[in-house]
Amino acid sequence: MKTLAIHAAEDLRWEDAPEVEPGPDQVRLRIKYVGICGSDLHYYYQGANGAFVITEPLTPGHELSAVVDLDPSGEYAPGTPVTVHPARYGTSAPGIEDRPHLWPGGDYLGSASVTPHRQGAAAEHLVIDRANLRRLPESLPLKRGALAEPLAVSLHAVTIAGDVTGKKALVLGSGPIGLLAVAALLHRGAASVDATDVRPEPLERARALGADRTILVGEETPEHSAYDVVLECSGAPISLSSAVQAVRPAGIIVQVAILPNQDIPVNLAALVAKEVQLRGTQRFDTEIDEAIELLAEDARFDAVVTQSIPAAEAESAFATARDASLSAKVLLEL
Repeated sequence: MKTLAIHAAEDLRWEDAPEVEPGPDQVRLRIKYVGICGSDLHYYYQGANGAFVITEPLTPGHELSAVVDLDPSGEYAPGTPVTVHPARYGTSAPGIEDRPHLWPGGDYLGSASVTPHRQGAAAEHLVIDRANLRRLPESLPLKRGALAEPLAVSLHAVTIAGDVTGKKALVLGSGPIGLLAVAALLHRGAASVDATDVRPEPLERARALGADRTILVGEETPEHSAYDVVLECSGAPISLSSAVQAVRPAGIIVQVAILPNQDIPVNLAALVAKEVQLRGTQRFDTEIDEAIELLAEDARFDAVVTQSIPAAEAESAFATARDASLSAKVLLEL
Protein backbone atom coordinates (compact mmCIF):
# COMPACT_ATOMS: atom_id res chain seq x y z
CA MET A 1 0.00 0.00 0.00
CA LYS A 2 0.98 3.66 -0.24
CA THR A 3 1.46 5.92 2.78
CA LEU A 4 2.45 9.53 3.36
CA ALA A 5 5.45 9.88 5.66
CA ILE A 6 7.21 12.93 7.13
CA HIS A 7 10.88 12.01 7.55
CA ALA A 8 12.05 15.44 8.74
CA ALA A 9 11.20 19.10 8.29
CA GLU A 10 10.01 19.62 4.68
CA ASP A 11 10.83 15.99 3.82
CA LEU A 12 7.47 14.49 2.88
CA ARG A 13 7.24 11.26 0.88
CA TRP A 14 4.40 9.31 -0.76
CA GLU A 15 5.96 5.90 -0.45
CA ASP A 16 5.36 2.17 -0.37
CA ALA A 17 4.64 0.54 2.99
CA PRO A 18 3.78 -2.98 4.11
CA GLU A 19 0.11 -3.91 4.03
CA VAL A 20 -1.58 -3.84 7.43
CA GLU A 21 -3.72 -6.65 8.83
CA PRO A 22 -6.37 -6.28 11.56
CA GLY A 23 -5.85 -8.13 14.82
CA PRO A 24 -8.44 -9.12 17.41
CA ASP A 25 -11.02 -6.36 17.95
CA GLN A 26 -9.60 -4.34 15.04
CA VAL A 27 -10.94 -3.25 11.65
CA ARG A 28 -9.06 -2.32 8.49
CA LEU A 29 -10.23 0.84 6.74
CA ARG A 30 -9.82 2.12 3.20
CA ILE A 31 -9.11 5.80 3.80
CA LYS A 32 -10.91 8.29 1.56
CA TYR A 33 -10.18 11.76 2.98
CA VAL A 34 -7.76 13.14 5.58
CA GLY A 35 -7.90 16.73 6.82
CA ILE A 36 -4.68 18.72 7.21
CA CYS A 37 -4.59 20.15 10.72
CA GLY A 38 -2.35 22.82 12.26
CA SER A 39 -0.35 20.13 14.04
CA ASP A 40 0.29 18.38 10.71
CA LEU A 41 1.61 21.66 9.30
CA HIS A 42 3.98 22.02 12.27
CA TYR A 43 5.27 18.46 11.83
CA TYR A 44 5.90 19.04 8.12
CA TYR A 45 7.41 22.52 8.19
CA GLN A 46 9.27 22.37 11.53
CA GLY A 47 9.74 18.64 12.06
CA ALA A 48 8.01 19.05 15.43
CA ASN A 49 4.73 20.09 16.97
CA GLY A 50 5.65 22.01 20.10
CA ALA A 51 7.66 19.68 22.29
CA PHE A 52 6.87 16.62 20.14
CA VAL A 53 9.78 16.07 17.74
CA ILE A 54 9.79 13.61 14.84
CA THR A 55 12.45 10.98 15.52
CA GLU A 56 11.26 8.41 12.95
CA PRO A 57 9.07 8.64 9.82
CA LEU A 58 5.61 9.84 10.85
CA THR A 59 2.40 9.36 8.89
CA PRO A 60 0.25 12.40 9.75
CA GLY A 61 -3.52 12.67 9.93
CA HIS A 62 -6.17 12.39 12.64
CA GLU A 63 -9.14 13.91 10.80
CA LEU A 64 -10.57 11.32 8.43
CA SER A 65 -13.39 9.62 6.67
CA ALA A 66 -13.15 6.11 5.29
CA VAL A 67 -15.00 2.95 4.38
CA VAL A 68 -14.55 -0.41 6.03
CA ASP A 69 -12.20 -2.64 4.03
CA LEU A 70 -12.05 -5.71 6.28
CA ASP A 71 -13.77 -6.56 9.56
CA PRO A 72 -12.88 -10.10 10.61
CA SER A 73 -15.85 -10.20 13.00
CA GLY A 74 -18.36 -9.37 10.27
CA GLU A 75 -19.97 -6.58 12.30
CA TYR A 76 -19.15 -3.95 9.67
CA ALA A 77 -19.78 -4.84 6.04
CA PRO A 78 -17.18 -3.81 3.46
CA GLY A 79 -17.93 -0.30 2.22
CA THR A 80 -19.55 0.90 5.46
CA PRO A 81 -18.81 4.66 5.80
CA VAL A 82 -16.99 5.52 9.03
CA THR A 83 -14.82 7.98 10.84
CA VAL A 84 -12.53 7.45 13.84
CA HIS A 85 -12.16 8.82 17.34
CA PRO A 86 -8.38 9.31 17.18
CA ALA A 87 -7.56 9.05 20.91
CA ARG A 88 -6.44 6.03 22.89
CA TYR A 89 -6.89 6.94 26.53
CA GLY A 90 -4.27 6.41 29.19
CA THR A 91 -4.69 5.61 32.89
CA SER A 92 -7.19 7.38 35.13
CA ALA A 93 -5.77 9.85 37.62
CA PRO A 94 -7.21 11.53 40.75
CA GLY A 95 -9.32 14.59 40.04
CA ILE A 96 -9.81 13.86 36.32
CA GLU A 97 -11.60 10.53 36.48
CA ASP A 98 -14.41 11.95 34.31
CA ARG A 99 -12.03 13.44 31.72
CA PRO A 100 -10.36 10.48 30.00
CA HIS A 101 -8.95 12.68 27.24
CA LEU A 102 -6.68 14.21 29.92
CA TRP A 103 -5.49 10.93 31.43
CA PRO A 104 -1.69 10.46 31.27
CA GLY A 105 -0.27 7.78 29.01
CA GLY A 106 -2.69 8.15 26.10
CA ASP A 107 -1.86 8.83 22.47
CA TYR A 108 -3.43 10.22 19.31
CA LEU A 109 -3.41 9.32 15.64
CA GLY A 110 -0.60 10.96 13.70
CA SER A 111 1.36 12.11 16.73
CA ALA A 112 5.05 12.11 17.71
CA SER A 113 4.12 12.50 21.39
CA VAL A 114 5.08 8.86 21.97
CA THR A 115 7.85 6.62 20.66
CA PRO A 116 7.31 4.60 18.54
CA HIS A 117 5.16 7.36 17.05
CA ARG A 118 1.42 6.77 16.68
CA GLN A 119 1.06 6.57 12.93
CA GLY A 120 -1.82 8.50 11.37
CA ALA A 121 -4.45 8.12 8.71
CA ALA A 122 -2.74 9.49 5.58
CA ALA A 123 -2.33 6.04 4.06
CA GLU A 124 -4.39 3.88 1.76
CA HIS A 125 -5.24 1.50 4.61
CA LEU A 126 -5.45 1.99 8.38
CA VAL A 127 -6.02 -0.58 11.11
CA ILE A 128 -8.01 0.83 14.01
CA ASP A 129 -9.36 -0.54 17.29
CA ARG A 130 -13.06 -1.33 17.00
CA ALA A 131 -13.84 0.89 20.02
CA ASN A 132 -12.56 3.94 18.11
CA LEU A 133 -14.77 3.39 15.07
CA ARG A 134 -17.81 5.59 14.44
CA ARG A 135 -20.34 4.73 11.74
CA LEU A 136 -21.36 7.63 9.48
CA PRO A 137 -24.95 8.08 8.30
CA GLU A 138 -25.43 7.13 4.67
CA SER A 139 -26.73 10.67 4.06
CA LEU A 140 -23.43 12.25 5.18
CA PRO A 141 -20.97 12.82 2.29
CA LEU A 142 -17.52 11.49 3.07
CA LYS A 143 -15.88 14.88 2.41
CA ARG A 144 -18.05 16.52 5.05
CA GLY A 145 -17.63 13.51 7.31
CA ALA A 146 -13.89 14.23 7.52
CA LEU A 147 -14.80 17.29 9.61
CA ALA A 148 -16.06 15.19 12.53
CA GLU A 149 -12.82 15.43 14.53
CA PRO A 150 -12.23 19.21 14.22
CA LEU A 151 -15.92 19.91 14.83
CA ALA A 152 -15.69 17.80 17.98
CA VAL A 153 -12.76 19.97 19.09
CA SER A 154 -14.90 23.09 18.68
CA LEU A 155 -17.89 21.52 20.41
CA HIS A 156 -15.68 20.57 23.36
CA ALA A 157 -14.45 24.17 23.58
CA VAL A 158 -18.07 25.24 23.91
CA THR A 159 -18.56 22.54 26.56
CA ILE A 160 -15.69 24.12 28.49
CA ALA A 161 -17.36 27.54 28.15
CA GLY A 162 -20.50 26.19 29.81
CA ASP A 163 -24.11 26.94 28.95
CA VAL A 164 -24.06 29.48 26.11
CA THR A 165 -27.83 29.58 25.60
CA GLY A 166 -28.94 33.12 24.81
CA LYS A 167 -25.43 34.53 25.17
CA LYS A 168 -23.46 36.90 22.96
CA ALA A 169 -20.27 35.22 21.76
CA LEU A 170 -17.11 36.21 19.93
CA VAL A 171 -14.73 33.96 17.99
CA LEU A 172 -11.22 35.36 17.47
CA GLY A 173 -9.68 33.82 14.35
CA SER A 174 -11.71 32.31 11.51
CA GLY A 175 -9.48 29.45 10.45
CA PRO A 176 -11.00 25.96 10.29
CA ILE A 177 -11.43 25.58 14.06
CA GLY A 178 -12.76 29.13 14.38
CA LEU A 179 -15.29 28.52 11.62
CA LEU A 180 -16.45 25.34 13.29
CA ALA A 181 -16.58 27.19 16.63
CA VAL A 182 -19.04 29.67 15.11
CA ALA A 183 -21.29 26.78 14.10
CA ALA A 184 -20.83 25.00 17.44
CA LEU A 185 -21.82 28.06 19.45
CA LEU A 186 -24.94 28.59 17.38
CA HIS A 187 -25.81 24.91 17.61
CA ARG A 188 -25.55 25.08 21.41
CA GLY A 189 -27.94 28.07 21.54
CA ALA A 190 -25.83 31.23 21.48
CA ALA A 191 -27.98 34.27 20.69
CA SER A 192 -25.33 35.72 18.37
CA VAL A 193 -21.77 35.03 17.29
CA ASP A 194 -19.31 37.57 15.91
CA ALA A 195 -16.02 36.53 14.28
CA THR A 196 -12.69 38.18 13.57
CA ASP A 197 -9.77 37.52 11.26
CA VAL A 198 -6.85 39.34 9.68
CA ARG A 199 -8.02 38.42 6.16
CA PRO A 200 -11.34 38.99 4.41
CA GLU A 201 -11.61 35.50 2.88
CA PRO A 202 -12.02 33.63 6.19
CA LEU A 203 -14.63 36.18 7.24
CA GLU A 204 -16.70 35.33 4.16
CA ARG A 205 -16.64 31.69 5.27
CA ALA A 206 -17.62 32.70 8.81
CA ARG A 207 -20.70 34.44 7.45
CA ALA A 208 -21.58 31.28 5.52
CA LEU A 209 -21.50 29.38 8.83
CA GLY A 210 -23.87 31.87 10.47
CA ALA A 211 -21.70 34.59 12.00
CA ASP A 212 -23.80 37.70 12.73
CA ARG A 213 -20.99 40.19 12.36
CA THR A 214 -17.48 39.84 10.99
CA ILE A 215 -14.59 42.06 12.04
CA LEU A 216 -11.48 42.58 9.91
CA VAL A 217 -8.58 43.00 12.31
CA GLY A 218 -6.62 46.16 11.56
CA GLU A 219 -9.70 48.04 10.39
CA GLU A 220 -12.06 47.35 13.29
CA THR A 221 -11.88 46.04 16.84
CA PRO A 222 -14.53 44.11 18.81
CA GLU A 223 -16.58 46.19 21.18
CA HIS A 224 -15.04 46.37 24.64
CA SER A 225 -16.68 44.43 27.50
CA ALA A 226 -19.52 43.35 25.20
CA TYR A 227 -19.33 39.56 25.01
CA ASP A 228 -20.45 36.91 27.47
CA VAL A 229 -18.13 34.28 25.96
CA VAL A 230 -14.99 34.64 23.84
CA LEU A 231 -13.27 31.72 22.09
CA GLU A 232 -9.68 32.49 21.10
CA CYS A 233 -8.98 30.38 17.98
CA SER A 234 -6.07 32.18 16.32
CA GLY A 235 -3.13 31.24 18.53
CA ALA A 236 -1.72 34.78 18.32
CA PRO A 237 -0.74 36.09 21.78
CA ILE A 238 -2.07 39.57 20.97
CA SER A 239 -5.44 37.97 20.26
CA LEU A 240 -5.64 36.78 23.87
CA SER A 241 -5.12 40.37 24.97
CA SER A 242 -8.00 41.34 22.66
CA ALA A 243 -10.16 38.66 24.25
CA VAL A 244 -9.61 40.16 27.69
CA GLN A 245 -10.71 43.55 26.39
CA ALA A 246 -13.76 42.20 24.55
CA VAL A 247 -15.24 39.98 27.26
CA ARG A 248 -17.72 41.48 29.71
CA PRO A 249 -17.15 41.62 33.48
CA ALA A 250 -17.46 38.11 34.94
CA GLY A 251 -17.39 36.68 31.42
CA ILE A 252 -15.54 33.61 30.15
CA ILE A 253 -12.62 33.26 27.74
CA VAL A 254 -11.73 29.83 26.34
CA GLN A 255 -8.25 29.48 24.86
CA VAL A 256 -8.85 27.05 21.99
CA ALA A 257 -5.80 27.54 19.76
CA ILE A 258 -2.43 26.26 20.92
CA LEU A 259 -0.23 29.13 22.07
CA PRO A 260 3.55 29.14 21.53
CA ASN A 261 5.44 27.07 24.11
CA GLN A 262 7.40 30.10 25.35
CA ASP A 263 7.07 33.23 27.42
CA ILE A 264 4.71 35.54 25.54
CA PRO A 265 3.59 39.14 26.14
CA VAL A 266 -0.12 39.18 27.01
CA ASN A 267 -1.92 42.06 28.71
CA LEU A 268 -4.12 40.45 31.38
CA ALA A 269 -4.70 43.54 33.55
CA ALA A 270 -8.42 43.70 32.74
CA LEU A 271 -8.80 39.98 33.48
CA VAL A 272 -8.37 40.80 37.17
CA ALA A 273 -10.40 44.00 37.15
CA LYS A 274 -13.35 42.29 35.46
CA GLU A 275 -13.11 38.93 37.31
CA VAL A 276 -12.89 37.15 33.98
CA GLN A 277 -12.38 33.38 33.86
CA LEU A 278 -9.72 32.12 31.42
CA ARG A 279 -10.16 28.44 30.60
CA GLY A 280 -8.13 26.01 28.52
CA THR A 281 -9.53 23.25 26.32
CA GLN A 282 -7.83 20.09 25.06
CA ARG A 283 -9.18 18.05 22.16
CA PHE A 284 -12.45 16.35 23.17
CA ASP A 285 -14.06 13.33 24.79
CA THR A 286 -17.49 12.22 23.54
CA GLU A 287 -18.32 15.24 21.37
CA ILE A 288 -17.45 13.41 18.15
CA ASP A 289 -20.84 11.68 18.27
CA GLU A 290 -22.62 15.04 18.46
CA ALA A 291 -20.38 16.31 15.64
CA ILE A 292 -21.43 13.47 13.34
CA GLU A 293 -25.12 14.17 13.98
CA LEU A 294 -24.64 17.89 13.32
CA LEU A 295 -22.68 17.33 10.11
CA ALA A 296 -25.38 15.01 8.79
CA GLU A 297 -28.04 17.67 9.37
CA ASP A 298 -26.37 20.78 7.93
CA ALA A 299 -24.88 21.11 4.44
CA ARG A 300 -23.48 24.56 5.32
CA PHE A 301 -20.43 22.76 6.69
CA ASP A 302 -19.40 22.06 3.11
CA ALA A 303 -18.16 25.67 3.04
CA VAL A 304 -15.37 24.72 5.47
CA VAL A 305 -13.79 22.29 2.97
CA THR A 306 -12.13 24.48 0.34
CA GLN A 307 -9.81 22.01 -1.42
CA SER A 308 -9.44 18.27 -1.93
CA ILE A 309 -5.99 17.35 -3.26
CA PRO A 310 -4.58 13.87 -4.05
CA ALA A 311 -2.21 12.56 -1.39
CA ALA A 312 0.44 12.04 -4.07
CA GLU A 313 0.49 15.87 -4.35
CA ALA A 314 0.81 16.37 -0.60
CA GLU A 315 3.48 19.07 -0.77
CA SER A 316 1.09 21.25 -2.77
CA ALA A 317 -1.72 20.39 -0.35
CA PHE A 318 0.33 21.45 2.68
CA ALA A 319 1.35 24.69 0.99
CA THR A 320 -2.29 25.43 0.22
CA ALA A 321 -3.37 24.62 3.79
CA ARG A 322 -0.72 27.02 5.09
CA ASP A 323 -2.21 29.95 3.15
CA ALA A 324 -5.39 31.21 4.84
CA SER A 325 -6.20 33.43 1.88
CA LEU A 326 -6.56 30.35 -0.31
CA SER A 327 -8.02 27.79 2.04
CA ALA A 328 -9.92 26.83 5.14
CA LYS A 329 -9.86 23.04 5.50
CA VAL A 330 -7.76 21.19 2.93
CA LEU A 331 -8.38 17.47 2.51
CA LEU A 332 -5.95 14.89 1.23
CA GLU A 333 -7.77 12.54 -1.12
CA LEU A 334 -6.60 8.93 -1.03
